[in-house]
Amino acid sequence: MPNATERIACIDVGTNTALLLIADLEPATGKIVTVEHRQTIVRLGQNVDKDRMIRPEALDRLTACMTEYRTLCDKLGVRRILAAGTSALRDAANRDDIIAAVKNGTGIEIHCISGEDEAALTFFGAVAGLLEVQEPFTVIDIGGGSTEIIMGTTRSVEEKISMNIGSVRMTERFCTTQPPSPQEFEAARQEIDKHLAAALPPFFAGRQQVFGVAGTLTTIAQVCLGDKQFDPAQVQDFRLEYDAVHELLERLRAMTLDEIVALGMPEGRADVFTMGVLILHQFMRMLGVGSLTVSIQGLRYGVAQQELQKLRNRS
Repeated sequence: MPNATERIACIDVGTNTALLLIADLEPATGKIVTVEHRQTIVRLGQNVDKDRMIRPEALDRLTACMTEYRTLCDKLGVRRILAAGTSALRDAANRDDIIAAVKNGTGIEIHCISGEDEAALTFFGAVAGLLEVQEPFTVIDIGGGSTEIIMGTTRSVEEKISMNIGSVRMTERFCTTQPPSPQEFEAARQEIDKHLAAALPPFFAGRQQVFGVAGTLTTIAQVCLGDKQFDPAQVQDFRLEYDAVHELLERLRAMTLDEIVALGMPEGRADVFTMGVLILHQFMRMLGVGSLTVSIQGLRYGVAQQELQKLRNRS
């Protein structure tokens, strides 16, 4: 039946987090109907920036997570599982061994995608299902290992870049304590500014409408809302002001790890949160973005949108 609904799972295997979306694709209506969201901190990119290898303990965490996701997918009647690996896998010399181990252990095959493909999928995923979007618009995705900035319309990508600055990478490279010393914080800021200064000029045309996706952005929204638990309905479409990001960053610069955890961090995010907020702060400051819209969507929805289009083309 060409117009039959198909239930799929899309997994984003990132440097810090593995994100699961289970969704029903409806070719007849062109809709992606969310069935289930899950996110798990796996810290796959632990020391990958330095060693260029994914460690055995990181593989164990990833395999345990994929086993859990596989069980849930089977329980909910998922027809196909599509998993995409990003920055940590791209950088790891042993990526093929990791992919093979996960497939042998769980039956889930992770496809390592390029930074450009990641950017494009994230871009279209961020606005999937939105009826009115001011064009051109920009999407920023701050991951653990890399940050993607993409600009375009709902039909095409006009500019995109993937930079090797991310919350985990910057923390491992510059921060020996929490809070970081003033010297460490300044060194990290200068590194981030160097990447952004080279990347941002083409994106000034799309700064009037900016969307922020992925764990750093959704956690910032959660903290600004004052919520101790992540609530997708509250975070989706949350309007995040530059002043709020600036105030949060100033607080984080003086906070201990325990104090950051007490804000309501998902386990495994607190130690890299300050650097994630610093990346966003510098992006908004240097591009002149007064506010942006947080989206819980992103890469997973981009994969789902791609699959939906294939179904519609066949029908």
